[in-house]
Amino acid sequence: MGTLDGRVAIITGAGRGIGREHALFFANEGAKVVVNDLGGANDGSGADISPAQQVVDEIREAGGEAVVNGDNVADWQGAQRLVNSAIEAFGDLDILVNNAGILRDRVLVNMTEEEWDAVIAVHLKGHFAPSRWAAAYWREQHKAGVTKARNIVHTSSTSGLFANPGQANYGAAKTGIATFSQIIAKELIRYNVKSNTIAPGARTRLTLATPGLENIMKPVEGSFDQWDPANISPLVAYLSTADCAFTGETFLVQGGNVTMIESWARGAGVDSDAKWAVTDLAAALAPLARKS
Repeated sequence: MGTLDGRVAIITGAGRGIGREHALFFANEGAKVVVNDLGGANDGSGADISPAQQVVDEIREAGGEAVVNGDNVADWQGAQRLVNSAIEAFGDLDILVNNAGILRDRVLVNMTEEEWDAVIAVHLKGHFAPSRWAAAYWREQHKAGVTKARNIVHTSSTSGLFANPGQANYGAAKTGIATFSQIIAKELIRYNVKSNTIAPGARTRLTLATPGLENIMKPVEGSFDQWDPANISPLVAYLSTADCAFTGETFLVQGGNVTMIESWARGAGVDSDAKWAVTDLAAALAPLARKS
């Protein structure tokens, strides 16, 4: 018996990298999988369904159930077709794993509007649109008396959570994804839907495109490969189980380490019983200033 036996899952960006590992792992745990991937390059250009089809073929050869979907997750109608494809193929949808993403790194003063818009669209809208259509389906199911547990797992990044220079577009989207997950966790709990986020550390096409990371992430023969993308999938599978104990949380996961990320919280402050003068406020805040 697998931990996901009989559950139906959509995994976006599942043709390569972390998404591919999710799809294979989920199938091995008994899930029926919709393998979604537009099949574009790192920057989102182009399209090729063959990587996603190869994953489906591999799952089927191992005795699992899977279908391919090549819709663009950032397209409103495409996201609806994606959700519908799971229902049409397997009769239901239990799990949505939002994983698809691209990179167009550039420092702010050189970033173009198109580079900003493309990354925000694929990551932020590409999480919103499938989640919205999945949530609409689950709400109707709940109203019809089908109240079983459902799960969404989103993909953030340390670049968003800890602010990596050169990735204003990517980081802003990834921070937004974590907050998006928290908000919909509160909204969808009434329909027995849990929403959580991961921030993975792994060797992928995208991370290897970052200068300097190729040497850091190189496997060491005879040692545990902490950068293997397959290490990420067990946490995603757990967060996709009907008995998952968490909702609205974000987890950093790399190798064998899983760490909960604390959300925004109020810190030190100053207070006055009257309107501040600028000079008084500057003096009061001075001890709180961070030295950089």
